[in-house]
Amino acid sequence: MSTPGSVPVSLAEIARLAGVGRAAVSNWRRRHPSFPARIAGTDVNPQFSLTDIENWLRDNKKLKKSAEREWLWPRFEALGGRDETGMAVAEVGRRLAGRGAAGESAFPEEAAALIERAVDLGRREGDPETFAFLLRRWLDVHVRQIATTPEPLAALMAELATGIADVDGGVTVMDPACGTGHLLMAATEVVKAAGGGALTLLGDDRDPVLAALAEARLSLAVDALEREPTRIDVRAADSLRDAPFAGVPADIVLCNPPFNERDWGYEELATDVRWSHGLPPRTEPELAWVQHCLAGLRPGGAAVLLLPPAVAARKAGRRIRGSLLRTGQLKAVIALPPGCAAPHSVSLHLWVLRAPVPGEEPHAGAHLLVADGVSRFPRDQGREWAPDWAAIGDFVREAAAATDPAKVSPFVRRVPVIELLDDEVDLTPGRHITPSPADTAPRLAESWREFKGLAARVTRSARLLASLELTSSAQDSPTATTVAELARAGALILRSGQQPPEAAVRTGPPSAEDVPLLTVPDLLSGGEPRGSLAAGDPAVREAVIAEPGDIVVVGVARAFSAWVHEGPPTALGPQLHAVRVQPEQLDAWFLAGSLRAPANVRQAGTHATSSSRIDVRRLQVRQVPLREQRRYGEAFRELAAFEQLARRTAELGADLVHDLGDELAAGRLAGGV
Repeated sequence: MSTPGSVPVSLAEIARLAGVGRAAVSNWRRRHPSFPARIAGTDVNPQFSLTDIENWLRDNKKLKKSAEREWLWPRFEALGGRDETGMAVAEVGRRLAGRGAAGESAFPEEAAALIERAVDLGRREGDPETFAFLLRRWLDVHVRQIATTPEPLAALMAELATGIADVDGGVTVMDPACGTGHLLMAATEVVKAAGGGALTLLGDDRDPVLAALAEARLSLAVDALEREPTRIDVRAADSLRDAPFAGVPADIVLCNPPFNERDWGYEELATDVRWSHGLPPRTEPELAWVQHCLAGLRPGGAAVLLLPPAVAARKAGRRIRGSLLRTGQLKAVIALPPGCAAPHSVSLHLWVLRAPVPGEEPHAGAHLLVADGVSRFPRDQGREWAPDWAAIGDFVREAAAATDPAKVSPFVRRVPVIELLDDEVDLTPGRHITPSPADTAPRLAESWREFKGLAARVTRSARLLASLELTSSAQDSPTATTVAELARAGALILRSGQQPPEAAVRTGPPSAEDVPLLTVPDLLSGGEPRGSLAAGDPAVREAVIAEPGDIVVVGVARAFSAWVHEGPPTALGPQLHAVRVQPEQLDAWFLAGSLRAPANVRQAGTHATSSSRIDVRRLQVRQVPLREQRRYGEAFRELAAFEQLARRTAELGADLVHDLGDELAAGRLAGGV
């Protein structure tokens, strides 16, 4: 029975808290009679008291000092639902920022004691780091309910606004839908780097929990930056209906507003003075946010909004779009490749706007800058994709700064406003950009060279595989064994990857000495590691490293695979496993090919869905002599090579069809077929 007030944790959570694999926790439970008894759950999925587990680990000298923060979060999560936990995390931030307690009666006794414990830990280990850890965990739990702006995108939006705003002296930045403060945080960094003066941060969100978290986060960040005194004013209110900062002009407005909200106040706000470009239709709430942000700017101020692509083309909004163009307040529309922010399946747009200075009139030859990041950064259909923020940032910055976009990129253009003021007023960048033949021809020539080489290699590999003689039925089929049995027999060593500390992971270009970090999301988005660990970092010594010749096995059904690692030593993240075989007993290619058989996935999966985990220890392999293993291993090696060749050939073929289709449709066929 569960003890009242106890915080339950599973075996997997204990493993994460202790910084070990789940198998280690199971071994502790089996070998140590003093291991705490379960308080809930079943024998298969038991749950234990967090306090009992913590005490046991400390008594047995298995409690890592570096993991002390990890032990806080299960207790916060046990406080209640989303709002209770969020307000407690916000209070920790307030206290760490020196804002004082919210009041003795604001939190129950249990929550107040936990807040005090977290504040004490923050004082010892770092105020911003402790709060950032709790906030990140809270956001991870509620990721489906709360949309956040990725930090690289937030920084890019802040840079764009700062680059075109007329700022003299102090800077006021406003975000009328601030959430947990991602955009205001980015603006603080950018303004500081630009050498701005006194800073005023104005934030507003109708969710009081998000507003409280944003205020605490900004307070801690400003203290850490040690810049000139900064005024922070974050309020919980409905920006469109209440306009809490009306009459307080801002130099910069950044906003990632809620999308497709029909109940935005159409009836109540029909005569609002903010609609200088016309009353937004009920179905165009994003254009209400655009005008709200413009109304909050001082003359010469700039706003950058992240909007869904439909805003640039929907018929109902064409009148307002036309007015924004005619007045010269809309300066640029930049299409980002899909996957840059939620919703990840569409290409979101950045709208860059600037409030006119009195007496300033749009000249007759006004242009709108459009940049098509979708065509610039194509993605493979049917695959998850991770944005290359360094390349995307360079593309956007160069496009915004260019006086002659044609010299920067074929995917950037300044379109005369007169061309856009037609019956549709469609501002979608891709509709106004056509790469020139001079840019397409070299790319096509290189693609054809690669395609011909691939085709020759595919033909050779196919010939070898087609020559394999397969029996019509299994005769005298040898018995099968499992990875667990092979490990017990000493034929292989199985190690499970772990998540290294976040501070140890580098996301920029790695140096020659860095150790690549491979994760399941990397495999889903193309297979190349996006992070790395510094060679001298302690995290490398604790990481599971796949050496050349090791077998890497993926432990989730949606990305399940097994292959012989042939690259540099690579650290493995969670749900990835390294298998090192004894070469006098097992052939690595034979084992890898056997493990990844589709029948193995069905037998070793924990559920029948694509998100289920694979119990690697249950994967099966036939017991055959080593000589026979090597014969099959050569076939498996050739099959793996054929798979890679076929995949790359299909990808390149799709690109060629796309590019050639555009060229032929444009009438650029010089010779006959």
